[in-house]
Amino acid sequence: MKSLANEFFETMAEGARAHHEAHADEYDLIVNGTRNESDLAQQVALVEQMVASGSDAIVIAPADSKALAPALARAQAAGVVVVNIDNRLDADVAAEAGLDAPFVGPDNRDGARRVGEVLAQRLSPGDQVAIVGGIPTAFNAQQRQAGFEDAMEAAGAEIVDVQSGGWEQAQANTVAAAMLREYPDLRALLCANDNMALGALAARRQSGRDDVLIVGFDNIDAVGELVAQGEILATADQHADRLAVFGIEAALEILGGGEAGDRQTPVDIVTAPD
Repeated sequence: MKSLANEFFETMAEGARAHHEAHADEYDLIVNGTRNESDLAQQVALVEQMVASGSDAIVIAPADSKALAPALARAQAAGVVVVNIDNRLDADVAAEAGLDAPFVGPDNRDGARRVGEVLAQRLSPGDQVAIVGGIPTAFNAQQRQAGFEDAMEAAGAEIVDVQSGGWEQAQANTVAAAMLREYPDLRALLCANDNMALGALAARRQSGRDDVLIVGFDNIDAVGELVAQGEILATADQHADRLAVFGIEAALEILGGGEAGDRQTPVDIVTAPD
């Protein structure tokens, strides 16, 4: 996985462990994660360690859609089954590296568009909004930004700024604070994950701009509570507790002689109760 400091990935790990407990006679489980969202070198090293240790399958949420492909191709060439979850690997880079791995995960663009449509109901044409994006080289970050843009274009809103928050709360807080200072008429901050939505919320509180709406993506517990309270308008639940399980099940199918292809996993929109 990516950073276990992110509640989303810790929830993913807990779901995987629960599945393993119920299927302990079928496989052994090793859970690994990085120190932070952008530690590509550590994730590559983890892949190499798992190959060296004799693992039969690697289920991975890559921190970068391009940088992990060569290491995963080497793993596959060594006979390890590779299943890509959460963040889709770049198809061209994977093909060039000789990697053919199924993707098991959500349609991030559609999920972000649907979150943006909830926000659009509160906007008027011409309203200014800004996007706090993920790591630019991550496919899911690109897709979520595109989904937000789809919804805002349809609503006639003006996207005045797009900056990376690096998936991290502190970095997003800095980015959001600068946006709030630069754009006094800003009406909303669209954040590509919930960690960054928390950072944006802290910046909004510090600025006193309670009129600025915030949306996120992931439905971590802290943000789910804030949505219920009306502090954050909406988020997307891609069911972190099941996402790794879907990948594990695909890997077991392949190890059993089956052919597991790409699988789209569910995304539900979370808003405050009526």
